[in-house]
Amino acid sequence: MDIKGVAAVITGGGSGLGAATARALAAKGAKVTVLDVNLDGAEAVAAEIGGLALTCDVTQESAADALDAAAEKHGAARILVNCAGIGPAGKTVGKNGPLSLAEYSKVIQVNLIGSFNMLRLAAARMIPLEPVGEERGIIINTASVAAYEGQIGQVAYASSKGGIVGMTLPAARDLAQSRIRVNTIAPGTFLTPLLMTVSEEIRNSLGAQVPFPSRLGEPSEYAALAVHIVENTMINGETIRIDGAIRMGPR
Repeated sequence: MDIKGVAAVITGGGSGLGAATARALAAKGAKVTVLDVNLDGAEAVAAEIGGLALTCDVTQESAADALDAAAEKHGAARILVNCAGIGPAGKTVGKNGPLSLAEYSKVIQVNLIGSFNMLRLAAARMIPLEPVGEERGIIINTASVAAYEGQIGQVAYASSKGGIVGMTLPAARDLAQSRIRVNTIAPGTFLTPLLMTVSEEIRNSLGAQVPFPSRLGEPSEYAALAVHIVENTMINGETIRIDGAIRMGPR
């Protein structure tokens, strides 16, 4: 898809991978709407790129209102990139007993159900559009290498990201007749706001575990892959790892 002039929506766009993707798509000429539960973060990114900022809880039916508000400003979105997510740690059974069902459910609700919610709502709005070239739209979800090699304490997070990987191909098949593509990016250890909360020593240690390049990934590298997926129509139903060849150990 030619990105120039196309409306794009980024969830979790107020920071990290989402903010980098918003910047990259805007640089290609997209009309970008930044969605986030943190409106201040969304507004900061939107002001930087000349986009629109809206508050949005991806887990709610009301997320449809955000898509409609974005469409009023920029036209119906043909690009959706789902970057909203959370990643609290917790063992299946820890020192204080079994992992709270509420904690587990929250991670699934935000990461997996939130991604599907935005996917279904955005796809429904893409279907009536006239195709641009070969396609009507493209949806990119964000998983993680934890979907394949979840570490100790990542049972909820890995479950949610594994679900995203699992829904990618059937969603792409569901939407193929409508000329809408669905893909997923599975990042390794990236320099996101979550990792900025730990010490530089820990960040350097995590980066050293990556075979090559031996460092943390930059959000701009995730964004560059997202842009390529949008532009390359043949990439469909695929989950692409971007991880420097890391395969996570138990810890």
